[in-house]
Amino acid sequence: MDIRPLSPDHAVSPQIDAADLPGIAAAGYALVICNRPDHEIPASHHAAVIEAAARAAGLDFVNHPVTHPSIGPETIDRQMQAIDGAPGPVLAYCASGTRCSVLWALGRAGTLGIDAVLDATGKAGYDLATLRPQLEAFAAR
Repeated sequence: MDIRPLSPDHAVSPQIDAADLPGIAAAGYALVICNRPDHEIPASHHAAVIEAAARAAGLDFVNHPVTHPSIGPETIDRQMQAIDGAPGPVLAYCASGTRCSVLWALGRAGTLGIDAVLDATGKAGYDLATLRPQLEAFAAR
Protein backbone atom coordinates (compact mmCIF):
# COMPACT_ATOMS: atom_id res chain seq x y z
CA MET A 1 0.00 0.00 0.00
CA ASP A 2 1.42 3.35 -1.10
CA ILE A 3 -0.64 6.18 0.42
CA ARG A 4 0.40 9.64 -0.75
CA PRO A 5 -1.13 12.63 1.09
CA LEU A 6 -2.20 15.66 -0.94
CA SER A 7 -3.72 17.51 2.01
CA PRO A 8 -4.41 16.78 5.68
CA ASP A 9 -7.77 15.22 4.76
CA HIS A 10 -7.10 13.71 1.33
CA ALA A 11 -4.64 11.16 -0.02
CA VAL A 12 -4.26 9.12 -3.18
CA SER A 13 -2.87 5.69 -3.88
CA PRO A 14 -2.11 3.27 -6.65
CA GLN A 15 -4.40 0.22 -6.81
CA ILE A 16 -5.22 -1.17 -3.39
CA ASP A 17 -6.05 -4.73 -2.40
CA ALA A 18 -8.95 -5.92 -0.26
CA ALA A 19 -6.41 -6.94 2.39
CA ASP A 20 -5.30 -3.28 2.66
CA LEU A 21 -8.64 -1.99 3.94
CA PRO A 22 -8.17 -2.74 7.67
CA GLY A 23 -4.88 -0.82 7.55
CA ILE A 24 -6.52 2.06 5.70
CA ALA A 25 -9.21 2.23 8.38
CA ALA A 26 -6.57 2.03 11.13
CA ALA A 27 -4.73 4.94 9.48
CA GLY A 28 -7.82 7.08 10.09
CA TYR A 29 -9.44 7.23 6.68
CA ALA A 30 -13.24 7.36 6.61
CA LEU A 31 -13.97 7.14 2.88
CA VAL A 32 -12.37 5.24 0.01
CA ILE A 33 -13.01 6.42 -3.55
CA CYS A 34 -12.34 4.06 -6.45
CA ASN A 35 -11.44 5.98 -9.62
CA ARG A 36 -10.42 2.86 -11.55
CA PRO A 37 -12.77 1.19 -14.06
CA ASP A 38 -13.24 -2.55 -13.57
CA HIS A 39 -12.28 -3.31 -17.17
CA GLU A 40 -8.67 -2.35 -16.34
CA ILE A 41 -8.15 -4.94 -13.61
CA PRO A 42 -8.74 -8.59 -12.72
CA ALA A 43 -11.99 -9.53 -10.99
CA SER A 44 -10.11 -9.91 -7.68
CA HIS A 45 -9.69 -6.12 -7.61
CA HIS A 46 -13.04 -4.98 -9.00
CA ALA A 47 -14.77 -2.17 -7.16
CA ALA A 48 -17.37 -4.49 -5.63
CA VAL A 49 -14.63 -6.60 -4.01
CA ILE A 50 -12.85 -3.55 -2.62
CA GLU A 51 -16.17 -2.03 -1.51
CA ALA A 52 -17.11 -5.15 0.45
CA ALA A 53 -13.74 -5.12 2.21
CA ALA A 54 -14.02 -1.38 2.87
CA ARG A 55 -17.47 -1.71 4.41
CA ALA A 56 -16.31 -4.69 6.49
CA ALA A 57 -13.52 -2.45 7.82
CA GLY A 58 -16.05 0.27 8.71
CA LEU A 59 -15.23 2.56 5.80
CA ASP A 60 -17.56 4.38 3.43
CA PHE A 61 -16.95 3.68 -0.26
CA VAL A 62 -17.69 5.52 -3.51
CA ASN A 63 -17.23 3.89 -6.89
CA HIS A 64 -16.39 6.70 -9.33
CA PRO A 65 -14.49 5.13 -12.24
CA VAL A 66 -12.91 7.59 -14.66
CA THR A 67 -10.45 7.57 -17.52
CA HIS A 68 -8.28 10.53 -18.46
CA PRO A 69 -10.45 11.36 -21.51
CA SER A 70 -13.61 11.31 -19.36
CA ILE A 71 -12.32 13.86 -16.85
CA GLY A 72 -14.42 17.00 -17.15
CA PRO A 73 -16.64 19.28 -15.10
CA GLU A 74 -19.16 16.55 -14.18
CA THR A 75 -16.56 14.00 -13.05
CA ILE A 76 -14.63 16.65 -11.14
CA ASP A 77 -17.80 17.90 -9.43
CA ARG A 78 -18.80 14.35 -8.48
CA GLN A 79 -15.34 13.68 -7.01
CA MET A 80 -15.42 16.93 -5.01
CA GLN A 81 -18.93 16.21 -3.72
CA ALA A 82 -17.74 12.82 -2.44
CA ILE A 83 -14.66 14.34 -0.83
CA ASP A 84 -16.50 17.29 0.69
CA GLY A 85 -19.30 15.06 1.98
CA ALA A 86 -16.99 12.54 3.61
CA PRO A 87 -17.24 12.05 7.37
CA GLY A 88 -13.44 12.21 7.66
CA PRO A 89 -10.21 11.80 5.68
CA VAL A 90 -10.46 10.39 2.16
CA LEU A 91 -8.28 7.95 0.25
CA ALA A 92 -8.84 7.82 -3.52
CA TYR A 93 -7.17 5.19 -5.68
CA CYS A 94 -6.69 4.28 -9.33
CA ALA A 95 -3.91 2.51 -11.25
CA SER A 96 -1.10 4.82 -10.14
CA GLY A 97 -2.84 7.60 -8.23
CA THR A 98 -2.46 10.02 -11.15
CA ARG A 99 -6.15 10.19 -12.12
CA CYS A 100 -7.10 10.75 -8.49
CA SER A 101 -4.50 13.52 -8.24
CA VAL A 102 -5.73 15.17 -11.44
CA LEU A 103 -9.35 15.14 -10.21
CA TRP A 104 -8.34 16.61 -6.85
CA ALA A 105 -6.07 19.25 -8.42
CA LEU A 106 -8.73 20.40 -10.89
CA GLY A 107 -11.36 20.44 -8.16
CA ARG A 108 -9.21 22.38 -5.68
CA ALA A 109 -7.41 24.78 -8.05
CA GLY A 110 -9.99 27.49 -7.46
CA THR A 111 -9.94 27.27 -3.66
CA LEU A 112 -6.34 26.35 -2.86
CA GLY A 113 -4.67 28.02 -5.82
CA ILE A 114 -2.85 26.49 -8.75
CA ASP A 115 0.62 26.70 -7.27
CA ALA A 116 -0.57 25.06 -4.05
CA VAL A 117 -2.18 22.10 -5.82
CA LEU A 118 0.84 21.65 -8.09
CA ASP A 119 3.11 21.75 -5.04
CA ALA A 120 0.98 19.19 -3.18
CA THR A 121 0.73 16.80 -6.11
CA GLY A 122 4.43 17.21 -6.88
CA LYS A 123 5.39 16.35 -3.29
CA ALA A 124 3.24 13.24 -3.63
CA GLY A 125 5.13 12.21 -6.76
CA TYR A 126 2.69 13.45 -9.41
CA ASP A 127 4.10 16.20 -11.65
CA LEU A 128 0.98 17.87 -13.06
CA ALA A 129 2.70 21.04 -14.30
CA THR A 130 1.57 20.37 -17.87
CA LEU A 131 -2.02 20.73 -16.65
CA ARG A 132 -1.55 24.39 -15.70
CA PRO A 133 -3.84 25.66 -18.51
CA GLN A 134 -6.61 23.27 -17.45
CA LEU A 135 -6.07 24.18 -13.80
CA GLU A 136 -6.38 27.86 -14.71
CA ALA A 137 -9.62 27.18 -16.59
CA PHE A 138 -11.12 25.21 -13.71
CA ALA A 139 -9.95 27.76 -11.14
CA ALA A 140 -11.87 30.42 -13.07
CA ARG A 141 -15.16 28.46 -13.01
